[in-house]
Amino acid sequence: MSGVRIAIIGTGQIGKMHIANYEAIPGAEIVAVCDVNVAEAERVAAEHGIAGVYSDFRELLKRDDVDAVDVCLHNNYHEPVTVAALNAGKHVYCEKPIAGAYADGASMVEAARGSGRMLHIQLNRLFSKETATAKELIDAGKLGKLFHARSAGFRRRNRPFVDGYGTASFTRKETAGGGALFDMGVYHISQLLYLLGNPQVSRISGQLYQEMAMDENRRSASGFDVEEFAAGFVKFDGGVTMDIAESWAIHLGGFEGGAVVGSEGGIRLSGAVSGTEPNRFSFHTAIADLDMDCSVDLELAHLRRRRLAEYPDAYESSQHHWIAALRGQAVLLPTAEIALNTMLISEGIYLSHEKGREVTAEETIACSVSRSVRI
Repeated sequence: MSGVRIAIIGTGQIGKMHIANYEAIPGAEIVAVCDVNVAEAERVAAEHGIAGVYSDFRELLKRDDVDAVDVCLHNNYHEPVTVAALNAGKHVYCEKPIAGAYADGASMVEAARGSGRMLHIQLNRLFSKETATAKELIDAGKLGKLFHARSAGFRRRNRPFVDGYGTASFTRKETAGGGALFDMGVYHISQLLYLLGNPQVSRISGQLYQEMAMDENRRSASGFDVEEFAAGFVKFDGGVTMDIAESWAIHLGGFEGGAVVGSEGGIRLSGAVSGTEPNRFSFHTAIADLDMDCSVDLELAHLRRRRLAEYPDAYESSQHHWIAALRGQAVLLPTAEIALNTMLISEGIYLSHEKGREVTAEETIACSVSRSVRI
């Protein structure tokens, strides 16, 4: 089959990672890069043998030989660039979270529907071995009726910039929209939403925290105005619930991983743990009135799935899946819709914190204000 011609918009840390990932995927050809820092774009292009270099994404979108663009920009730039690309007839792969606000994410999803082009959001935990195995157990009915999930993400002391990792753009609402929830929580919440079947959100409550000490010079330089820890609780239509704990920094030795529980069994997911050994994936049920705690050989399960698949790489990673979908080898998972529901939950936690009470999904949507930065 013919290759897919891709352009990268944004050649910072994430853009460089995406380029390296594409280079390992047969059928993916990077034909151009774009960045307002044209010197860096030129350096990256020369390093990777990429012919096209642009400083204005609008000029890039005029090319008729680009099949898809990959948006690797900060959160509040996602919507304007993505919508412009979709309207220009390009398929779009966008970094997580979908945008800096629910209103902007909804605009992106609507643009994809209106243009008839695919929109894929980087939700890499949907393509992990444990997620695939959990989905098999759920689809086989081994958990029975699902009723609760737990989303957990842990970093001991690893806030962007102030703790020495990443840039200050991660810590400012004006560029990132949010903190730990938008940076890491999106992975864990979306994983659970996927396993639950992406149910409709009904009500949300939550609280945000920024309590731990940080270097005052770094605090000042960062403009740190987002949460380092978030706690939340979500009610879905049909009675399913989810509790959330997402940490950039907290004085604990680790969290247990996420979980999904049902009437017949439960799944423990590995912990998103910084600096400690993660929990193992496990399945829990009762057989012959005996409580069973079961380990699963994830590597063997993954090997068997690959052996039986027509296109073994189609679910190997988020970017493998994107290329497979563009080549007609897989039906694109609804990552845009899952990412938008994740944003609804995150923004609902922010709104609940602001109002000091539980809020509805409808209220959260009505209160969502665009954070898009026009460029």
